[in-house]
Order: sequence, then structure tokens, then C-alpha cells
Amino acid sequence: MNLLAIDTATEACSVAVRTEQGDFHRFEICPQQHSQRLLPMVDEVLKEAGLTLKEIDGLVYGRGPGSFTGVRIATGMIQGLALGSGLKVAGVSTLAAMAQQVFESQGSASVAVAIDARMSEVYFAQYQAENGLVQLLGEEMVCPPEHAASLLSDSASPAGTGWAAYSELTAKCGLEVAVLYPDARFMLSLGEQQFALGDVSEAEHIEPVYLRDKVTWKKLPGRE
Repeated sequence: MNLLAIDTATEACSVAVRTEQGDFHRFEICPQQHSQRLLPMVDEVLKEAGLTLKEIDGLVYGRGPGSFTGVRIATGMIQGLALGSGLKVAGVSTLAAMAQQVFESQGSASVAVAIDARMSEVYFAQYQAENGLVQLLGEEMVCPPEHAASLLSDSASPAGTGWAAYSELTAKCGLEVAVLYPDARFMLSLGEQQFALGDVSEAEHIEPVYLRDKVTWKKLPGRE
């Protein structure tokens, strides 16, 4: 299955394509430039993979949580690509993607992800790897760092910007935080699983996940 994945939920912008020949990807730290860089990166990765959008079988995007603007950019872009191609879409948690990267790159089966959510809060979740993919333990949440610290498993490897941003988490971090941002490359396997399970959406039903209730997403006209 040929998959195209994108993510712009944080300061990073990333694109990845999975084919039978392997994975092709781009990753850049480019704050406030996501809307300018995303489409050129999609074109670059498709060309490197030797594919056109018509040869893609499914789309994957980082559904959040993360920067409100960044999550909206990815959601709007994937919605446009889905409408133009008729492809179905899998929305992958940005927190899960980071946990998957820690598992694949470091072999850590237990991962705790904390992204700085500003306003003295973090986006937080814990994961356990099973059969090559991370599974959510409990729920994703936005919470004060001291609450996240109270929930931590002693064996969990850290990921995300929240560990360095708040002293409550820094004090709990005994390992180097090697993964700071989500990368679309590590959304591919999670997206594949969702397609296999039928956990996918049509273009008009795509929604971001903010975790903060005060932010809303405007759907396509006529779909409110």
C-alpha cells in the first residue's frame, strides 16, 4: 500500500511516503513556515519515490495535539488532498508518532510523551509497544506538568519538548530526550494499522484533535 503522510503540529514540518521499495521522507524545523514548505516537500518526496498522487492509496496526517495553527495547516492540507484524489485518510496522534519513533530508534517499549502546550500545561500521554506498534495507556490529555509527573511510569523513556520546559518534569527525567518533535515517517506504520482496521475517514469528516475545548475547527461548507 502506497501511503503519503504529513505533519505540521509543532515547529517541525515533515512528509513521508511508504512504497514497496521503502520509505522516503523529509523533516525540517521551520517555525511559522509550514504553509510555505509543506507542498514543496510533498512534491519532493513523491518525486523521490517515483510516484504521483494518483498512485497513492491512502493519506495519513498528524491530527494533533500540538500548535493550534500547525494542526489546522495539516488538517486543511490533507482535506484538500483527499478531496482532490478521493482517498481516505487516517489521522494519527502526534504523541503516538513520537512514542513510535522512540520505540523504533531506541528500542524502548515504554514511552511517556510531553509536549509544551504553553499556559503552564503539557500535552501528555504514555504508550507501551506491542507487536511492533505503540498502544496508548490511559488517555491523551492536556494538564499541568506536575499532574503529568504524578502519572509517570518509572520505566518510561521521555519524548517531547515538555521535559525541558517545566522543572516538575525535568526533575523526573533521568534519560536524554532524543525525540522532541513528531515526524511523519513514524506515522506510516500507525496509519497502516488504521487502514487495516478500517479506522479511516472521508475528506468531509476529517477533524483535528486539540485537547483544549476552547478551540474549534470549522468543517467544509455544508458539513457543520
